[in-house]
Parts: sequence; structure tokens; C-alpha cells
Amino acid sequence: MPKKNSARRSRPSGKSRRKAKDAASFAPCFAKHFPGCAMRELVTTGRTFPLPARVDLQRVLEAIFGGEIPVAQFLGVHMPFSHDTITLASLMPSKSRHGFAAEIGPLQYEDLDIGEGEPARCLKQALWLAGKPGVRFSALLSPAFTHGRKAGVHLEIGVMPGTTGSELTRRLFTDIERRVQSAGSYRGRVLSLEGMPHNPGSIGTVRVHRLKRVSRDQIVLPASTLALLDRNVLQFVRRRGELRALGMPMKKGLLFYGPPGTGKTHTVHYLAAELPEHTTLLITAEQVALLGEYMQLARFLQPAIVVIEDADLIARARQDMNSPCEESLLNRLLNEMDGLREDAELLFILTTNRPEQIESALAGRPGRIDQAVEFPLPDADGRRKLVWLYAGGLALADDIVELLVQKTQQGSAAFIKELMRRSAQASIEAGAGAKLTQAHVELALDEMLFSGGSLNRQLLGAAEVGAGGRKI
Repeated sequence: MPKKNSARRSRPSGKSRRKAKDAASFAPCFAKHFPGCAMRELVTTGRTFPLPARVDLQRVLEAIFGGEIPVAQFLGVHMPFSHDTITLASLMPSKSRHGFAAEIGPLQYEDLDIGEGEPARCLKQALWLAGKPGVRFSALLSPAFTHGRKAGVHLEIGVMPGTTGSELTRRLFTDIERRVQSAGSYRGRVLSLEGMPHNPGSIGTVRVHRLKRVSRDQIVLPASTLALLDRNVLQFVRRRGELRALGMPMKKGLLFYGPPGTGKTHTVHYLAAELPEHTTLLITAEQVALLGEYMQLARFLQPAIVVIEDADLIARARQDMNSPCEESLLNRLLNEMDGLREDAELLFILTTNRPEQIESALAGRPGRIDQAVEFPLPDADGRRKLVWLYAGGLALADDIVELLVQKTQQGSAAFIKELMRRSAQASIEAGAGAKLTQAHVELALDEMLFSGGSLNRQLLGAAEVGAGGRKI
């Protein structure tokens, strides 16, 4: 019969447990890699890269440690708590009973969307022990935190004391920064920063938007508006080199204003398509606390277009704020624009439906916005173009087109787009297929303007539209 204490004897002894703990410690690895030099004697230098540089930094490190420099050990890093940046000091054994030192763990990766077919695979945190005898070093990759908020990705290099190690560190960082800056996996994309849940001041991920391409013939605006856009955006970008040679500023600010649904966001998509070498950053009212990160990203990925949507919603008074993080974005934005270098190749586009709410703030800070561009409700000719633009495969007789133009007085482009869809649905349900009739148009208008009441008209951007084009 087995002895009663056999299970107890099968448990590892205290000495065995200590050996198991030492096996997860980095100390023996450093002792072997840096003979005669204790971990506490290493000289470390760190750099923090912006979060969108993470993919490019990963690729640069893979190239360096994938053949350019011999690697002795490649180790995963595990930390019980990760509200602070993991440094080489974090890898040292903790003498405190309540201290938490990082331990060797499995290599962990994350897949990041960069707008390509396959996501990019990036390390969370890792340690390389590399180099040759006499020029050995360690490189630690980890998330960077500032006051508990994720602020980018941190790379720290540790070397033995002396000029040889210092020179190695300088050369490595110079090479890495140059290669990361020239890569730009997110360059030319349309991006936004996603905040962490329950922590509006911390970046979660970089989101890549795949916008539908908008061509010039899909922009229905008055000739004067198109001329302003051409001169202040497209022609300005084309002449940047010549303007720079004359010592002129490279940054520019524009205000797009007009009633809802008149094409402000649609035009932003058009400009993003026309300037594919520019990175487009989309900022909404909910992302006030990430403005600093957006500005860092814009400088890193310039030339860039920074779009601040619904600027009137983010220019609220302090007494209307729900938290300190909701400081007026407009004031912060104007300060950020003022602090940028004159040669920063950045275009700022603010959009608003209520320019009167931000006019005084902009007028009090002249020079931040160089050009206001009005997006008015379309006139008869504009509405006619919009009807044909959104007709899709519908068969439209001339009298039906004129009926639609007459019925949509004071209607926005968004209202006409929805009217065409509902008219098409009415035609299909009536068994008429693609042939649109007056009855189908009247049915769609009645549902849009009257069945849902005044609230529905406001939601559709048609508060001023009534049957027959009459104001309600």
C-alpha cells in the first residue's frame, strides 16, 4: 500500500521551487551575456516611438536581429501588472516582498490592421541579447505608458559602461529611427485613434478606414466653392515646393461650414482620394483627450490632412464638460496649431453646421484658419445634377427629373440621395422595376416629410422642405 505522505513527497522542495523561480528570472541570462558586469551596472538608453510606428519598428527590429546582428537569446517578457513602461530595471529580481519583477515568458504577438490584405504581426514585449564579444548589448521592446496611459512603444538598449557601448547605442538608435521614419506603413492611409474603454485618455488601437473613393464628377458644389477648394487645397499642395523655397509656411487651416447634408464630409473623402500621398486623420468630438497623440501622429506621418468633424460640438463651455478630459478641443486645437513649426506639411480642415458657435473663437485667434469655405444648399442646377448622380440604374424621364428638382427646394444633397433610394424602393414594390413615376416620388416624399413628423424631417436634413417645395 502507498504511504500516506507520498503525495507530500511528490511536491517540489523549497530548493527546487527556488530553482524553478530562478529559471524564470532574467538574471542568469544577463550574467552569461555580460560576463563580469552585474545588471545594475548596465547603462541604458530609451526611445519612445508613437503608436503608429509600432509596425515599422517591428519590421526594422526583425531585419536587424534576423541576420544583421548575431542574437544570443531572444526571450519573451511577462509582467504581472502593465500600467508602467517595462524597462531593463524591471527585469532585475525584486528584493521587496511585494515587488513585481518581470519574468521570462512566451513570446506574445498582436495582429494590427494597416490597410493591407493581411494584418501585421507585432510583438507585445520582448528582449534580445545580441552583439559580438566586446560589443554586446540588450534591447527591450515594450508598450510605453505615461501616467497609466498607453503612449506608444518603448525601445531600451542596455550596454556595459564605456565609450564603446555608448557609441554602439548612438549608432543603433540613429539607424533604427531613420529606417522607421522612412518606412511609414500607415502613411497615405485614412486613420483614427480608438480610445481604451473606461479610459478616454488612453490609445487602444489605430483604426484604418477604407473610404469609398469619391471622384471629381461626384462633387456637386457651386463653381465658386470648387474654385476655393482647388486653390486652397489641391493647388496649394502642388505648389508647396516652390512656396517652401520662398520661405512660406507649409501648414494651412480651412473651415468647411454649411447646413447638414451639404457635402462637407463627402468633400473630405474626395480630397483624401485626390491626395493619396497624404495621411488623413479623422478626429471626432469624443476624442478630445487624444488630441496630443493626434498631433504627434500628424507630425510623424506628414504630409497629413487633419480633419476635425463637427467643431461646434467640441467647442463647449467648461461648465458643460463631464470630465477634465473634455477640455474644449477647439482651444486646445488652436494652441496645437500655433505651436507647430511653420514648415510642417499639415492641412487642418474643421467642419461645422453652426459656424456662429465658433466664429468668435476663430476670430480671436487670427491666422489659424486661412480660408472659410461655404457649403450651401444646392440650387436648381445642383439638385438636377444630384438627382442624376444618385439615380443609379433608375430610368428617369425628363419630366420626372424636373419634378424631383421642384419638390426638393431647400433640400440637401443627403436628402436627395435618400429620396432617390426610397423612390426606387417604391417603384420596385409597385412592380414597375427601374421605371420611376410621379406616384413613386410622391409616396417617398410623403413618408419622408409627413409620416415621421417634424423630427423625421430634421433627421433627414429636410426641415425646410415641404410638398411641392414649399417651406413648412
